[in-house]
Amino acid sequence: MPKNQDFRFSIAPMMEWTDRHCRAFHRTLSRRAWLYTEMVTAPAIIHGDRARLLGYSQAEHPVVVQLGGSNPALLAQAARICADFGYDEINLNVGCPSDRVKGGNFGACLMRDPALVAECVAAMQAAVSIPVTVKCRIGVDDQDVEEALDALADAVLAAGCARLIVHARKAWLKGLSPKENREIPPLDYDRVHRLKARLPHVPIELNGGLVTLEDARAAGAGLDGVMLGRAAYQDPDLLLEVDAQVHGETPPHADAFEAIAAFEPYIAAHLAAGGRLHDITRHMLGLFGGRPGARTYRRTLATEALVPGAGLEVLRKAVAAIRRPLAKDDGTRTGTEG
Repeated sequence: MPKNQDFRFSIAPMMEWTDRHCRAFHRTLSRRAWLYTEMVTAPAIIHGDRARLLGYSQAEHPVVVQLGGSNPALLAQAARICADFGYDEINLNVGCPSDRVKGGNFGACLMRDPALVAECVAAMQAAVSIPVTVKCRIGVDDQDVEEALDALADAVLAAGCARLIVHARKAWLKGLSPKENREIPPLDYDRVHRLKARLPHVPIELNGGLVTLEDARAAGAGLDGVMLGRAAYQDPDLLLEVDAQVHGETPPHADAFEAIAAFEPYIAAHLAAGGRLHDITRHMLGLFGGRPGARTYRRTLATEALVPGAGLEVLRKAVAAIRRPLAKDDGTRTGTEG
């Protein structure tokens, strides 16, 4: 498998989280993890500020843009724009259960209309030369997960879908909030494995409920890749282990201290361009979780990085707290995965 198609480990697209600064930070921690944008709707790309919505650092590759929509013509137009920006892949969201997504007739509700999803995939794939993939659930509401996932998979694969990423839960579009949809419907990893057994030559990634690399290795055995969302965001230290544990390669940095030092030039460039420190450090709060000084580290970044004019000295002050022999502390963490 070519290195640029080695998607054994991915970080899920998450609204309000996986922006360009988050992705640049995650890339500092792992050379090999596949990165995803937040979901962007096709109309937003066509009519909106493309530089803001689609801009990214060349260091982020491999990086995938996730699109939301259900109009084949609009998705094809948006896909062309994304391909021109240099993204490595286009992913269609057929998994997000939020009210805003349902109102726009895209996301998880499209599990009910495999033929339309196939039209969308075919239109996008005809418009671009890069792969088009689909991220979906195993079903929604009262659907039979055996029939629903097979129908969706067969339809999009026939239309040219290059890979399936399956969040191994149903989405309940009535009665559960988006947060509850990430936690309450039971995980069914076996259903994803049955799909792989039926389609052994189709690349299939597993998503949903994976907390550690050990969890991912066990649950994803026999599949082509695993995708972590909230766990990777909330505990970015684990990303320092991805290259070694998943790919058998030397990590880009020996530890989080070294990674932060290597990330400082990116932060400095953002500040020099008029950006705020908090734009970036809000994605770094999960580092050092459970270590002495972690609470002080988080508090420093969460408060002082918001002050107008805050610079690298605030980050350095926060990091310095970790080196002090303070008592071990804990902390609560929070996201929205698409």
